[in-house]
Amino acid sequence: MPFTFPLPASLRWVFLVGVLSLSMGFPKQLRAADEISFGLISTETAQNLKQEWQPLIDDLSRQTGLKVTAFFASDYAGIIEGMRFNKVQLAWLGNKSALEAVDRADGEIFAQMVTASGTHGYYSHLLVHRDSPYNNVDEMLRNARSLSFGNGDPNSTSGFLVPNYYVFAQRHVDPRTAFRVTRSAGHEANALAVANRQIDVATCNSEVMDHLQEHTPDKFRELKILWTSPLIPSDPMVWRKDLPESVKARLRSFFLNYGKTDPREKAVLMKVNKLAGFRESNDRQLLPIRELELFAQRSRLEADVAVSEADRRARLAEIDRKLAILKGQ
Repeated sequence: MPFTFPLPASLRWVFLVGVLSLSMGFPKQLRAADEISFGLISTETAQNLKQEWQPLIDDLSRQTGLKVTAFFASDYAGIIEGMRFNKVQLAWLGNKSALEAVDRADGEIFAQMVTASGTHGYYSHLLVHRDSPYNNVDEMLRNARSLSFGNGDPNSTSGFLVPNYYVFAQRHVDPRTAFRVTRSAGHEANALAVANRQIDVATCNSEVMDHLQEHTPDKFRELKILWTSPLIPSDPMVWRKDLPESVKARLRSFFLNYGKTDPREKAVLMKVNKLAGFRESNDRQLLPIRELELFAQRSRLEADVAVSEADRRARLAEIDRKLAILKGQ
């Protein structure tokens, strides 16, 4: 015989709403109002990131009243997927990974990092060992068949998108086949692999180079910069669009005002990629990145001999249409 218990008619609707809320995950939505998972990109080891970011995360919790938990992913895709399935609500991303988050994971840019030098950008590099006989990209590419290459994470702006476009796509070179060996890794791992002579050439960026110069100067001295990109927009801060407006207001206020006057906060920011703070931004920050991606697609398509001429013309026309729309924005 099933267990039953009396329930006054006036309270039955309360019980029913409670059951429906549990089945529909309503309590999770409530928790989202005071709990935030903060995803951090893996440009270096998780332990280093934790040491650098934890004071800021503690301040974020204290000043906003939110329970903030750091989520250190082994790659960019981990944070993007976490945001897509609402396991991550706030993230520090590169422009390329932010593009993925905006397009696939309900993300939205609300702020942008500002460096201590006052610049709103950074640079991508190709590195070789200081003893390497190569001093420019053309020399390196002429000998690529005998070299090992450390490419960046496919969702990295400075580690993948920018060097793959400016160095390889514009020269109609596929790095996957041009080198004796090609592998993918994070910025710090790539730089250290070159310094330790484990790989011949690799992508990195100026922020990680500054970090190495300060924290591991012996490794930094083993490196030579072979190529430097045009300026890349500074990394964006991204949140999920569906965060409550009250939570967005608290997050926006914290990041846009953090380190403006407090000396201790300024010191915290200096440990996080030598930052001076954050400024307001939005998804329009990604327009040059979208343009880069389309240019790269166009270059690859023009060089693809497996595509029929009719198909190539149609696909090039579609890329040109998208580029024209971007230029008009």
